[in-house]
Formats: sequence, structure tokens, C-alpha cells
Amino acid sequence: MARLSGWWLFRRLKTRVWAIQRIARALKLFLPMTRDVLRGDFRPVPWAAFGTMALALAYLVMPFDLIPDFLMLLGIVDDVLIVGWLLNRVDAQLADYRAWKSAEQAATASSHTPS
Repeated sequence: MARLSGWWLFRRLKTRVWAIQRIARALKLFLPMTRDVLRGDFRPVPWAAFGTMALALAYLVMPFDLIPDFLMLLGIVDDVLIVGWLLNRVDAQLADYRAWKSAEQAATASSHTPS
């Protein structure tokens, strides 16, 4: 019973902060990356990231899950784990975009500095 205590859950989540940070970073970067791809500013198109994001969204909205949502807690935990894992993969697939964006921001910052 001690395993199900709130303190155990808090410690478990605390060790998984890196995954939560990667998920948040993926969500934060995906929309600007999509905008840059549609404008033609960023190439090559990261099709794997688009496919993985589409899979995560489809898993959320589809009525069929590995564990049905009517099994309240287990169904929701199932969705959180699978979508979190997919968004973690999206973050890994956005490494090229992150490098391109930071180089672009560095170039913009250096061109705006007064001489």
C-alpha cells in the first residue's frame, strides 16, 4: 500500500521530469516549425515529426485504445503514456529544426547589435 501513497508518486514523477520537459519542448516547437516549413524557410521537411505528431493526435481522438477509456484511471493513464512517448519522439525528431532555429536567432541577434 505504501507504493500507492502520494509521496511515492511524487518521487516517481520527479525522476521523470526530463521526459515532461521534452514533451513540453516538442509541443512548443512544433507549431513554429510547421509555420517555417509552410513558408518554405526550413528544409528538408521533417516528415517523421509530422507523422509522429499525427499519430499522437489520432491516438487521442480515436475511440479505440489499448485500454478503453471507460476503465477510468487505466484508460487515461494509457493515453498519457502513449501520447507522451510519441511526443518525446517528436522532440527527438526536431533536433535539426532546433539547431536551425538557434543559428537563425544567433544570426539575427548579431545583425542587430550596434557596432
